[in-house]
Amino acid sequence: MLTKNDLLEKLPELTVKFDEPLSNYTFTKVGGSADFLAFPTDKYQLQKLVKLANATQTPFIVLGNASNLIVRNGGIRGVVILLEKMNVIRANGYVIEAQAGASLIDTTQVALANSLTGFEFACGIPGSVGGAVFMNAGAYDGEISTVLSSVQVMDQSGEIFVIAAEDMQFGYRKSVLQSQHYIALSAKFSLNNGDYNLIKAEMNRLTHLRELKQPLEFPSCGSVFKRPVGYFAGQLIQDAGLQGHQIGGVQVSEKHAGFMVNVNNGTAKDYEDLIAYVIAQVEATSGVTLEPEVRILGEEKIDD
Repeated sequence: MLTKNDLLEKLPELTVKFDEPLSNYTFTKVGGSADFLAFPTDKYQLQKLVKLANATQTPFIVLGNASNLIVRNGGIRGVVILLEKMNVIRANGYVIEAQAGASLIDTTQVALANSLTGFEFACGIPGSVGGAVFMNAGAYDGEISTVLSSVQVMDQSGEIFVIAAEDMQFGYRKSVLQSQHYIALSAKFSLNNGDYNLIKAEMNRLTHLRELKQPLEFPSCGSVFKRPVGYFAGQLIQDAGLQGHQIGGVQVSEKHAGFMVNVNNGTAKDYEDLIAYVIAQVEATSGVTLEPEVRILGEEKIDD
């Protein structure tokens, strides 16, 4: 297994924190500690880290910017990798290239600054570019699959290659990155020339809708459930009388029933218990089985 000395000696340029609480980084503000929490600044640092982890038989996981996930209170063993320092965004003609750790919102702002249209739908999605590609993120009738041209990835052995959009096996909140456990390094988005003022107006409109409908004032993991075919998860939860229902410190948002918010020092277990309760109640009242969109990671906390 990887040791602190291994990292300090073999990757002295890499920023690593040891036994670091992940609650400091997750959007839910829950999560136990990571044995090693690493912040690579480029793909070569990441590659060295992945190869070192493999050589020492140490598990590793990439969390992007830790937005659409819940980390259990027992934390995550091995190496946890956050890509927030890999955040360069460049425009070249009609193409925007962004590293995986770049904010998706910042990427849409670069598109706006260059009067490029097609990316407006993503102007309020709080995740990273890598996470958005990984799960084919979408909002307001747009999805990453509609604008992606290619993605540079790393496999679990540390090899780097490019996948064209047509080979991404995109589906609803799905991509080949999930099934093959590839790590997104950067993505290219092909957009169209547009009118700056019209693009800005549409982004303002969508931002206003988001602020009206979503509980941005509380920590949350974003949209909890995938949209069931023919239904809306939030409406089913509301119809089941669960809006405002609370377990521990986590509540079904009173503003939008598709979200769960940390209103009073909630724990990962509170989130998991509330998710299970909502699934059971919605199935009992509507016959529809909700499927979580949020990832749940880590170990259960063992009480002393």
